[in-house]
Amino acid sequence: MSEITVPAMGESITEGTIFKWHVKEGDAVNQGDVLLELETDKVNLEISAEESGVVEKILRSDGDTVQIGEVIGRLTAGGEAAPSAPAKEEPKAEEKAAPAPAAPSTPAPAEPAKDGETYLAASPAARKLAREHGIDLEQVNRDPKGRIYQDNVKNHTEAPAPRPSAPAPAAALAEVSQPGKPAERTRMSRRRATIAKRLVEAQHTAAMLTTFNEVDMTAIMDVRKRRKDAFKEKHDIGLGFMSFFTKAVVGALKKFPHLNAEIDGEDIIVKKYYDIGIAVSAKEGLVVPVVRDADRLSFADIEKEIASLATKARSNSLALSELQGGTFTITNGGTFGSLMSTPILNAPQVGILGMHKIQLRPVAIDAERSENRPMMYIALSYDHRIVDGSEAVRFLVTVKELLEDPESLLLEG
Repeated sequence: MSEITVPAMGESITEGTIFKWHVKEGDAVNQGDVLLELETDKVNLEISAEESGVVEKILRSDGDTVQIGEVIGRLTAGGEAAPSAPAKEEPKAEEKAAPAPAAPSTPAPAEPAKDGETYLAASPAARKLAREHGIDLEQVNRDPKGRIYQDNVKNHTEAPAPRPSAPAPAAALAEVSQPGKPAERTRMSRRRATIAKRLVEAQHTAAMLTTFNEVDMTAIMDVRKRRKDAFKEKHDIGLGFMSFFTKAVVGALKKFPHLNAEIDGEDIIVKKYYDIGIAVSAKEGLVVPVVRDADRLSFADIEKEIASLATKARSNSLALSELQGGTFTITNGGTFGSLMSTPILNAPQVGILGMHKIQLRPVAIDAERSENRPMMYIALSYDHRIVDGSEAVRFLVTVKELLEDPESLLLEG
């Protein structure tokens, strides 16, 4: 018998939540078959069978929080699939003369868990059925090994009276005090809860300020219009805005290195490399995959890398290595129509650039003329503990100037 354990997933991850078991007790599996999906702070991870066999026992259910290295199930190698309910054992020849002992009328003692709490070895189907019918699993008869299956719950005809519940918290009382008004309560996913926690921590730990500017996108849009077909034909990728902004950010970071740093106690660590995080909105929440060594990549390389990372993010197939170690972040709320916002720092980074919607606005050309130009507001949030206001403003002005003169990106980026 082998154990199904929670694998190590990087130094920053110590626990996860069982998102969904894809097998049930008694199922036969082959080596490499997916057993369950584990949700972590950053990515979802599939845990596969290390050998062929039969799922003997599932120790933790969907929604349970589990620790790295914890045993969450057991697999019997080379066994055969078990029936949906446990079969009765045939008595041995020498035991046939003796009367079989009667099945216990009271439940067998529950198996103690490692943390000192009582744990019931019930299959996921049994737990689900018990919840639906309000049946206390502690009152359900088990098989000789102390396990509870779906049929055990079905055969339990007398459900015990529900235990008195503790007083509902204020939030719950407020919800039910509005009769006739629809409401729905759902539990945050682990990733959403982690995002919420880190955003609050960033605001509490950093002296965060935001400065704004605007960019005339005329020159970039002209380059894209003239070059997009040839670029697509040559590189098999579209020429988007993100490669221009990534190059502009790298150029500005080289001039203002404290925006490419982090704080470690009373030390400042200035990064001499440029791993740029690109915020991507996925179903489970915002993720920030990293474009490595962006200063060494061409426009086509950046576009391809961003497209690949975005596809992985939306299909929930990003590796942890693709999410760790960014030095600066770019986020584009303009894709959703945002005209202006104040992005929150992606700790431990000390700078984040916010892009916004391109909108035609009248711009003064000189004292007598004005033109409608495609304008974009840009925002830089920064940690004032190590970045001075004048430095932040000049950084953003540099980004603006590089974007308004795209040819300079070939030299500065």
